[in-house]
Amino acid sequence: MITQIAIAPLVALIAGILILIAPRLLNYVVALYLIIIGVLGLFPNLLN
Repeated sequence: MITQIAIAPLVALIAGILILIAPRLLNYVVALYLIIIGVLGLFPNLLN
């Protein structure tokens, strides 16, 4: 059985944890999240 994990919720979870640990990282975490989602949106088969 092959299990696939959706990338967006995983990235959102990691970003949320990082923001809780260090609130000053908010700008960097949001920027990284947007970049990752943007790249995955432009290249949907990148992780296959």
